[in-house]
Amino acid sequence: MNQSTQALSEASEKFSKLSLSHGKRTRLWRLLYGHGPRNGSLLVLPLDQGLEHGPTDFFPNPPAIDPDYQFRLAVEGNFSAIALGVGLAEKYMGEYCGRIPLILKLNGKTNIPSDAEATSPLFASVEDAVRLGADAVGYTMYVGSPRQHDELRQFEKVRQDCERFGMPLVMWSYPRGEAIEAKGGKNSLFAQDYAARVALEMGADIVKLHEPNDNRTNAPAPYDQLQEDAGARSRRVVRSAGRTMVLFSGGEKNDDDAAVLRKVEFYMASGAQGVMFGRNMWLRPLDQAIALTKEVHKIMAKYPR
Repeated sequence: MNQSTQALSEASEKFSKLSLSHGKRTRLWRLLYGHGPRNGSLLVLPLDQGLEHGPTDFFPNPPAIDPDYQFRLAVEGNFSAIALGVGLAEKYMGEYCGRIPLILKLNGKTNIPSDAEATSPLFASVEDAVRLGADAVGYTMYVGSPRQHDELRQFEKVRQDCERFGMPLVMWSYPRGEAIEAKGGKNSLFAQDYAARVALEMGADIVKLHEPNDNRTNAPAPYDQLQEDAGARSRRVVRSAGRTMVLFSGGEKNDDDAAVLRKVEFYMASGAQGVMFGRNMWLRPLDQAIALTKEVHKIMAKYPR
C-alpha cells in the first residue's frame, strides 16, 4: 500500500466513526472523498458575494459577473463544492449537475443596512436543497447580534430538516453586532473562538470561520490576557469547534499568489478541514485561477483528514 492510499484509508476510518445518518454520510463522503482533494480535506468555492456585497465585488474581473465563470472554475479547478443561493442554483446548475457538488445557501442579506443589528432571513429550504441535488446546505448565523434570538429559532427548523432529509449542515458562523464590536471586533480571538463553539453547540457539521487576529482591546477576560501567535490562535478556534469540521475563509483578494498559498498551508497546519476561497480565486483571470488552484491542491494533498 503506497503512502497516499494508506493516508486515505486512515482518513476514511476516522470518517466511518462519525455519528451520522446514512444520508449525511453519503453526501459528506462525496464532498470529502468524491471531489476536490479527495483525501478528507475540503476546497469550497463560494458565490454568495453578489447578494452579500452587491455587484461591485465583480468589478475587478468583469467576466466573473456571469455565474458560468465560477461554475467553470469549480469544475476545471476540481473544487470539492460550489456554495451559492437558490436563484443561481436553479438558473445555472443544470449543465453542471453531478460534475460539482452543491452547497445551497439558505439565508442571506444585503450589506445596505448597518450590521449593528444584523440578521439573515431564510429564502430557501432544506427541501429546495434536496430538489436541486445538493450535498449540503449553508446557513449564516450572526453570533452576538441583537437579533440572534430570531436566528436561533430559525436555525432550529433548518437543523431538524437537515436531520430529517439526511443533509449536512455548513454554518457560516459570523460574529456581528454592537456587542461584538464593543468586545474587540468580529475577527478578534474572542469573537472567532465563540463562533466556533456556537457552531458545535448548535449542531453544525462544518463551520466557516475567519482567521482570528491579535486584537485584545476591550476583549473579555481571559482573552484580554492571552498572548498567542497566529498559529496558536487558529489552533484554538479549531479545538473549540470540536467534532465540527472547520473551513477558514480566504478573505479578500490578494494579488500575491505565494501569499495565498502560504495562507492555505497555515490553515491546514492549524488543523482546519479545508478552505473556502471565493474572491481570491474568481477575481483572477480563469487560467490564472485554475493554475493557482492546482498549487492549492498540492498543499492540501499533504494534509489528509
